[in-house]
Amino acid sequence: MQDRARNKRHHGEAPQEAPQQPRKSLIMQTPVLVLNASYEPINICAARRAIVLVLKGLAMPEEENSGTLHAARVAMRVPSVIRLLEYRRIPHQTRALSRKNILLRDRNACQYCGVVLSSSDLTLDHVVPRSRGGLSTWENLVACCHPCNRRKGNHLIGETEMRLLKEPRPFTLHTSRHIMRMIGRSDIKWRKYLFY
Repeated sequence: MQDRARNKRHHGEAPQEAPQQPRKSLIMQTPVLVLNASYEPINICAARRAIVLVLKGLAMPEEENSGTLHAARVAMRVPSVIRLLEYRRIPHQTRALSRKNILLRDRNACQYCGVVLSSSDLTLDHVVPRSRGGLSTWENLVACCHPCNRRKGNHLIGETEMRLLKEPRPFTLHTSRHIMRMIGRSDIKWRKYLFY
């Protein structure tokens, strides 16, 4: 096969390129709504995690997307909504403080200039820098683009001409449901579970 391609190049013919397939990694990052056994929306996860939960028998798909995942022994539709098979008690407290949850709370928007970027193009900024006694808390961490982060540096907001677009607050259950509804607007299959 390589000899044939080499001969075609040698004789002036361009080798044919294989048709590009849809990127599996993008399909596997598609957001999936997670419902409790009671059909209450409790989370959003990536399609990869949803498929693992379904294959382990911990959840079942309620709604599916048009994409199909093919593996050696199985082919399955990529879920859009899954339901846990056993009821999980969800404590009504704030979510864990993590980079993912800060970016989710701030909707992947820099809290200084408002630009919306992918997670990999954002960083977290301590409003009161750690070197000045700032702690890693919901009220002191915000999503920030790299240029704004460099511009602010080790300064307090009052020492710069920068302003926060909104005051950072803890990620509550209300915030979580609001974000689920916003994401759900783009997936019609989520609506019957979120808008009641």
